[in-house]
Amino acid sequence: MALHEPVSLGVPSVPVRLAERRVSRKIQVGSVAVGGDAPVSVQSMTTTRTSDIGATLQQIAELTASGCQIVRVACPTQDDADALPVIAKKSQIPVIADIHFQPKYVFAAIDAGCAAVRVNPGNIKQFDDKVKEIAKAASDAGTPIRIGVNAGSLDRRLLQKYGKATPEALVESALWEASLFEEHGFRDIKISVKHNDPVVMINAYRQLAAQCDYPLHLGVTEAGPAFQGTVKSAVAFGALLSEGIGDTIRVSLSAPPAEEIKVGIQILESLGLRQRRLEIVSCPSCGRAQVDVYKLADEVTAGLEGMEVPLRVAVMGCVVNGPGEAREADLGVASGNGKGQIFVKGEVIKTVPESRIVETLIEEATRLAGQMAGKDGARSGTPAVTVH
Repeated sequence: MALHEPVSLGVPSVPVRLAERRVSRKIQVGSVAVGGDAPVSVQSMTTTRTSDIGATLQQIAELTASGCQIVRVACPTQDDADALPVIAKKSQIPVIADIHFQPKYVFAAIDAGCAAVRVNPGNIKQFDDKVKEIAKAASDAGTPIRIGVNAGSLDRRLLQKYGKATPEALVESALWEASLFEEHGFRDIKISVKHNDPVVMINAYRQLAAQCDYPLHLGVTEAGPAFQGTVKSAVAFGALLSEGIGDTIRVSLSAPPAEEIKVGIQILESLGLRQRRLEIVSCPSCGRAQVDVYKLADEVTAGLEGMEVPLRVAVMGCVVNGPGEAREADLGVASGNGKGQIFVKGEVIKTVPESRIVETLIEEATRLAGQMAGKDGARSGTPAVTVH
């Protein structure tokens, strides 16, 4: 580089991927492709009684608005099974029926037009004896089957063999059930091997990925309350997705389902597996900060909510890292001494009083969003805000 050659500033480039995507079969879950070269999709599950059609459809609508792409509904009773046709028809996103204990509900879900059926072989009585019938019904209807193995409901035979739900036990269970479907020519399958311990879960999926080419649904089962579950899921998904393993995800939280979607989307955006939307870069604050960084960050985030272009905004609270971080964002502020320097694409465009920082950032973000939308046409995404 020549001594005075200008240095390019602005949004740092994001690698297309951290690793080559694992080669897997592609299946179609309603309108959403899963596996193959399809993007990693985000799922959740309703918490309503499925038999309460109105409440279930309302929650599905809320999930859809949050960015959920596939939704699962529980079907433990006949009343739930009876509700499936209406729910599957009226939902705007594909509906997967979640079946435990009673194999008759698998057939009911297929007949109802559900986009897929999740079965848990470990707790469905005489499931292996019904595979031939299920395979035929699913094949005739074009309905994929998800074989969902959970540590908490592992087949007793495998618990006796391994002593507990080890990665090997989970994988053996899943592949055994898949082989039963394969015997009848059915391979429209997706597999999950969930465990509440991220280390066990990661090892299970690594082993499974090496032994089959089915698309994989990632999940840390019973991950816990919002904070703990978010951390566990981010660690586990990050490890696997960075290795190219995983085709669809569900963040299982003891929290409203829409929160699962927010976390799932953020994980994918952070790994560069989905176009980044509103991104907030902010410092944790310290004794150097000369403004209330937390308040600034919250107000800017609220002001930019809903923006549909990938804009990165930096809100910085001191003169140490502030100017540098603000220069590297699309838009940023470096604050101090009651004032804020406003940066756009690496250049200081103005200095404003602290009381006008938020409104100025929102004005400039709106202007930039308009330029980006006009330049890129159908480009979608949401702005990114960096707070320091």
